[in-house]
Amino acid sequence: MALADFIPNEGQRRIADAITAAERHTTGEICVHVTPRCRGDVMKRAARTFNRLHLYTTKRRNAVLIFVAYDDRKFAILGDTGINDVVPQGFWDGEVEELGRYLKAGRPVDGICAIIGRMGERLSEYFPGERDDENELSNEVTFDDGFDDDEPDNHNDDDYGNME
Repeated sequence: MALADFIPNEGQRRIADAITAAERHTTGEICVHVTPRCRGDVMKRAARTFNRLHLYTTKRRNAVLIFVAYDDRKFAILGDTGINDVVPQGFWDGEVEELGRYLKAGRPVDGICAIIGRMGERLSEYFPGERDDENELSNEVTFDDGFDDDEPDNHNDDDYGNME
């Protein structure tokens, strides 16, 4: 499946708009990255993507990444250290469960937009919006179409159920 089949252009616009709306209430930064494949552990791949996209460069270290590998049916939600230092363990568990339900139902855009809205609300509790806050990261969906060749292929067909 091609990216445009998973998230069509209109869906990408909806996601970017959802990020813009969510970030109005928080200094947190929300990013979405999609790829067809994820060899090996999805959290490790999400962490490498987080670093490759320089999401750790925000002033408050409060970026969060929604990472989806659509062909391999894996996804992860990963927050930066500024978030992880202040939120309780399992902070994103509800969002993980909800996103998994949307993905299993074949509604990725609706799910990602819903999760982004919830993330904005939840982040605003710890990182409230500020009048002069600048948008530090792009709100556009990022994607790649290749493999992460440095990890073995431990493909698991759990149908979006292998998020930790």
